[in-house]
Amino acid sequence: MINRYIRAIAGTFILISLLLAVYVNINWLWFTGFVGINLLQSSFTKWCLMEKILMKLGVKDETENCCS
Repeated sequence: MINRYIRAIAGTFILISLLLAVYVNINWLWFTGFVGINLLQSSFTKWCLMEKILMKLGVKDETENCCS
C-alpha cells in the first residue's frame, strides 16, 4: 500500500512541476529533477523520506499484512 502512495505522490509532483514549468517558469523543472533523483537514490539505498512521512501518518506497509 505504501509503495502505491509513493508512486502516486511522485507522479503527481512530476505532473504539477511540468505544468508549472510550462505556464509559470521553466525553473520548475528543477523540482522534477529532484523527484527523479530521490526515486533513483531510494532504489539503491532502500531509504525513502516519503515512506517515513507516510508511516508517521499511519499508512501501513503491505509487508505488515496479517494475511500474507
